[in-house]
Amino acid sequence: MDLESLLKQQEFGLGELVFLLKTKNEGRTELFEQSQKVKNETVGNKVYFRGLVEFSNVCSKDCLYCGIRKSNSNVVRYNASDEEILESCRFAWENRYGSVVLQSGELSSPAFIKRVDNLLKEIKKLSDDELGITLSCGEQSKETYLKWRESGAHRYLLRIESSNRDLYYKIHPKNVTHSFEKRLVALQLLKETGYQVGTGVMVGLPFQTYEDLANDLLFFKELDIDMCGMGPYIEHEDTPLYQFKDKLMSKQERFDLTLNMIAVLRLLMPDINIASATALQAIDPAGREKALAIGTNVIMPNLTPCVYRKEYQLYEGKPCLDEDAELCRNCLEARIDLVGNEIGYGEWGDSKHYLNRTKKA
Repeated sequence: MDLESLLKQQEFGLGELVFLLKTKNEGRTELFEQSQKVKNETVGNKVYFRGLVEFSNVCSKDCLYCGIRKSNSNVVRYNASDEEILESCRFAWENRYGSVVLQSGELSSPAFIKRVDNLLKEIKKLSDDELGITLSCGEQSKETYLKWRESGAHRYLLRIESSNRDLYYKIHPKNVTHSFEKRLVALQLLKETGYQVGTGVMVGLPFQTYEDLANDLLFFKELDIDMCGMGPYIEHEDTPLYQFKDKLMSKQERFDLTLNMIAVLRLLMPDINIASATALQAIDPAGREKALAIGTNVIMPNLTPCVYRKEYQLYEGKPCLDEDAELCRNCLEARIDLVGNEIGYGEWGDSKHYLNRTKKA
């Protein structure tokens, strides 16, 4: 295939996506230059902050790759208090972050649903309705999604982790609690209830092929997502998937392939929001900034109270476990400035794709 002409296309077939994902050396430089150009032309060079509050690591799921899976008895479980959560959100508001992300293990009990609902209302109240709110709290009913939407959430991240059903069941138990079909239904319900919908996958999983990743990209396009978060798979020794660690590509290869995925997704879906995953920084200290330079436009400073952070390790080597919110903000400001991007302070930074999609509807 001719890379130069391929990079000018707006639609891509499976084989073309695989070719782009395998691109290395000089070709990779061309790919990144084009994805950066497309990013600047469609979403601009602004980076939007989403202050991340990981408010609980209690989870009902047993995903085979995850450090906070239900069966991991080595994890100290925690629930941050409402006061701690709201204080983190107040910091985000006072420092003009624009938005926060409330993330937790997956639960769907009436008490959990009610708690999140109350938190949403309190965050809106303390910020004079100025803070945007993204939720990442797993699969819920349509009624719950509607309730949370009405109480102030307007974006929702629900990662599929792999759009290949067979691979999905190699990284999740095959049972009612971890149903691939239920995950797909939840993503559709989020669209129906009016959210800006985000999903994503891990890159470099055991058993994963380039074709799987290319199909993931086509899945995002078909689902017509508004935002995406993708990061390299990083193994955790307290998980069943850890037994396949010797079959993995190197961490550097996983990192490089994740950047290729981000760049190709920016070409495929030019106007969506793409987040710089923290897992990139676990492999390369400048990982998130490298992603910003070639296509991402969202970054999530960690506002989780430091006392809890080491217990929310989905993977090993998670960075910024002991950086307080102020230090994290100053560090990110400097890093973002280095790659020539501007921070959209006080802005929600809604997905342009969502705005275009809902106008058409």
